Amino acid sequence: MPKIIIGVMGASSHATPIEIQTAYALGQEIAKAGWVVLSGGRNLGVMDAVSRGAKQAGGLTIGILPHQNTVMSDAIDIPIITDMGNARNNINVLSSQAVIACGMGVGTASEVALALKANKPVILLTDDAVSQAFFRRWGGAQLSLVQTVEDAMKATRNILKCPI
Repeated sequence: MPKIIIGVMGASSHATPIEIQTAYALGQEIAKAGWVVLSGGRNLGVMDAVSRGAKQAGGLTIGILPHQNTVMSDAIDIPIITDMGNARNNINVLSSQAVIACGMGVGTASEVALALKANKPVILLTDDAVSQAFFRRWGGAQLSLVQTVEDAMKATRNILKCPI
């Protein structure tokens, strides 16, 4: 049976300390649920934090890397080098059963939009009202708005129809 892959997207160099802390905790919880963490794989921001959190909890991590010379997070188990730059964002979302956006930035917004376009379930883990309003308009039933890791995990379990 294939493993469940949860894509976690978020800011890299512009991630706030709270987003990094949240991503780390999210990675831990995803790993504890027995799911695989997929991220952009770099050693920055949300990508690094979610991967480190998952590794700390004994989880498996996949990094979809933009280029051959990308500095990868030490917490990535399976690096996939695309040499596609930002076009790899589509691989991120299409390879995930659910996408969790931890915070928001331009790259994250593109991943959320691609996920919605591909009819993937998206969970926005942010208190950014502008992002919430924008994606609520386009997301419909595919979109869940949450503000805590616990709520993100509950929404993911509901999406995947997993027991709590």
